[in-house]
Amino acid sequence: MAGNQEELDGVLLYYKYASVPDVQELANFYESNCKSLGLLGRVRLAPDGVNVTVGGKLSSLEKHIAMVKLNHLFEGTDFKLASCHCPTNNRIAKECGFTSLSIRVVKELVTFSSHPLFKSPTISNAGKHLSAVEFHSVLEKAGNTFENEGSVHQKKFLLLDARNLYETRIGKFQTPNVETLDPKIRQYSDLPAWIDNHSEHLQGNYVLMYCTGGIRCEMASSYIRSKGVGFENVFQLFGGIQRYLEQFPDGGFFKGKNFVYDHRISVGSSDKDIIGSCLLCGSPYDDYSSRCRCTYCRMLVLVCGSCQMAGATYVCELCQKNGKGGCSKTESMYDNADAVELELSTSSQHTTSFPELSSRHGIRPSRRLRILCLHGFRQSASNFKGRTASLAKKLKKIAELVFVDAPYELPLIYRPRPTEPCDNSVALELQQSPPPAESCKKKYAWLVAPEFNGSGGIAVWKIADEPFNPLQYQQQIDGFDVSLTYLKTVFSQLGPFDGVLGFSQGAAIAALLCMERGRKDAEIDFRFVILCSGFAPNLSKVKRGSINCPSLHIFGNSQGKDRQIACHASMELAGLFEEGCSVIIEHESGHIIPTQSPYIDEIKSFLLRFL
Repeated sequence: MAGNQEELDGVLLYYKYASVPDVQELANFYESNCKSLGLLGRVRLAPDGVNVTVGGKLSSLEKHIAMVKLNHLFEGTDFKLASCHCPTNNRIAKECGFTSLSIRVVKELVTFSSHPLFKSPTISNAGKHLSAVEFHSVLEKAGNTFENEGSVHQKKFLLLDARNLYETRIGKFQTPNVETLDPKIRQYSDLPAWIDNHSEHLQGNYVLMYCTGGIRCEMASSYIRSKGVGFENVFQLFGGIQRYLEQFPDGGFFKGKNFVYDHRISVGSSDKDIIGSCLLCGSPYDDYSSRCRCTYCRMLVLVCGSCQMAGATYVCELCQKNGKGGCSKTESMYDNADAVELELSTSSQHTTSFPELSSRHGIRPSRRLRILCLHGFRQSASNFKGRTASLAKKLKKIAELVFVDAPYELPLIYRPRPTEPCDNSVALELQQSPPPAESCKKKYAWLVAPEFNGSGGIAVWKIADEPFNPLQYQQQIDGFDVSLTYLKTVFSQLGPFDGVLGFSQGAAIAALLCMERGRKDAEIDFRFVILCSGFAPNLSKVKRGSINCPSLHIFGNSQGKDRQIACHASMELAGLFEEGCSVIIEHESGHIIPTQSPYIDEIKSFLLRFL
């Protein structure tokens, strides 16, 4: 019997909020321990705790738990161990992170908000934990208050689901006399804004929160309680839906299935009722194994086998609500109706090909994104517009590109060149005069060398000091204050803009703008940035992963032919942005923005997140 037990597979989920004294030392432990036991999955480590979802043989998972418990840091940790079949669908296993071991050190355990200046609430202020039995008992006695002391009116019980919309669509708590609040969010970082917008509804009532395994309720309940008077009575289901279903195998007050972020996809109770519905035909359906996603935001959608077709276009209910779909059928159909521990954002984690939008599908953006485009060194708005004509054409249905000249006008560079030798002479005669200035377009820059003295507004020629230097951008470090003041005027007169696209030196400026974005009294604001062949100027003191702005980084890989900006410089810039909200596209071309497939599909996929 013991031998058979060792052959069983399982999944282990746990998290722990605690001050980690040495994150790298803990990362080394996980790498050594998990590899020696043959465990696959995801481990996230931060100064404020750990978040783990791993799979393997049950015996190996049990040994892992025993080793982890030796560390006093994990005292009181709820280890959720469940037996299951090993992954049979390689695509799902890969998408859920169960084909390799991924150990990453992150800034914070769970990203509660994508706002760069948002300070996460203190976890010590989290709502009181209720065991599965206590949570069930409170729901049974709905309509009564926990206490009568100081009550001036009858408080209501509110159930608050802290999960994403696609999770709630296959399972949720349904209790008589208790209102269940479904925020209908795409990702966890959208929850703070929903709480802010519904604070009057929450204030003065008893809020019972739940999620898949508990981790999302920790931060969210802290945020609600931080609002002060009237927000004290917040409670959370300890161990989440998973522990509740273990305690109440028939489902209790939970109807449907519990969505999980591993190869199991979902876990149900003995109650076989299906509360989900097919997006297209409305028939009962709750199986996400096909991994159908919204064409716009990439959120998982339910599409039954009969309605699935190769190359089909799907529009989730949130995108339909925002005017991105031609059919409103699903809104009424859905009205009838954590991640385990490890929080994932499907809209940013998965990049797939984007089919060309067309009117025959009834799908049109309600408006196009407006993107401010910043050219490179010694370019101009018209020059950059010409170089990106192919990109603009392929994005014309979802984005409008706006081009402006940089504030520094540069002198025209003249490089003398030899003439053809004659009379068998080996001496080289230099061409004596440059082309007429009036026939040349002006060139501009966002950053200049410290000794730069300008061209005085007149197109003048200057003999180049030296042959082309691929490291010249490292000397162009001055002038940001002038460019910033200039761009504030651009945003004021030509804005608003949804995003900023920067190329080469323009990408360096766009990165600096990300540091200004969202500051109090700032005149510059945008939702995302695209950095093409960029580098990190004046950012030597910026910590890795500290810039919180959704970003797309496009640059040539180590085998590429970019002679201007080396791959490592662009990679260094990408490393300054928070890992969870950045996407990297490497290509094998030179100093360009590639517009062929698959690169254009990945660019579109990124932009569709903001429509």
